[in-house]
Amino acid sequence: MGSAYINTPSGEVIGLWCTEQLQEWRTAHRRWTITTTAGPTRVVALGHEHKSGPTVVVVPGTNMNTAAARPFLAELATRYRVIAVDVPGQPGLSAPQRPRRNRLAWYGRWLDEVLEQTAPDAAVLLGHSLGGAIALACPSERITGRVLVAPAGLVRLKVPLRLLAATLAWLAAPSPERAHRLLRLMTGPTHPVAPQLAEWMTLVARYCRTTLAPAPLAPALLDRCRSTPCVVAVGAHDIFLPPDRLEPAVRDLLGSELRVLEGCGHLALDDDPASVVELVNDLTGRL
Repeated sequence: MGSAYINTPSGEVIGLWCTEQLQEWRTAHRRWTITTTAGPTRVVALGHEHKSGPTVVVVPGTNMNTAAARPFLAELATRYRVIAVDVPGQPGLSAPQRPRRNRLAWYGRWLDEVLEQTAPDAAVLLGHSLGGAIALACPSERITGRVLVAPAGLVRLKVPLRLLAATLAWLAAPSPERAHRLLRLMTGPTHPVAPQLAEWMTLVARYCRTTLAPAPLAPALLDRCRSTPCVVAVGAHDIFLPPDRLEPAVRDLLGSELRVLEGCGHLALDDDPASVVELVNDLTGRL
């Protein structure tokens, strides 16, 4: 097993930042930790517990977590009961350990355990990037639908030279300016980079071991997902997953139509939270 952090003090710095962000959050929420075979997992619940319809379980992408996704989660919670989780092995408030092999199968089992403890009736999974691949890998019968935004696990991500150069500079000498430059490439052209995200990604480069995107999932596993309603979307300006790269895989592997979010980049949850909530509305309207 590897760790998300360079060392123990690094994990403490990340944990303190996340805790402070959640403590300062004005949106009503509840936080607790559950026990899973992947280690302790931090859970945040938002929205009215007695709202009708399925619970929406949000699984963030690489280097992201609940504390970094507060604006989007607040928007989603105006319509749904929301459960947000920090993914083990990613920077946040869950266990730091992650497997070196068979990551997606491990994460799929972990998410199954999370759903068993937090969404006993029915759940819609909302996965972004790595979280989308985890949502696809999860075999839980509690899943009534999936909303996948720029999901990994279908095709290999594109890494243009300008993105590689910005990433290497960000990792070699972390600073808010270099974090901003990297995030600018992942953000829609008309949307500003959130200062909070630049601050967060500076900490990630200083204290964390970032991971590469997972390899595509096995076609047989993806074929199993066809029986569950699914909405797949990507930003029109996604640098990792341009629509023309992702669309054939979504059609052939999931039997679904790719939605394109105009004006958005890879970080669509930050670029246009309302449009992502509309994707959830579209799905739940069919359940």
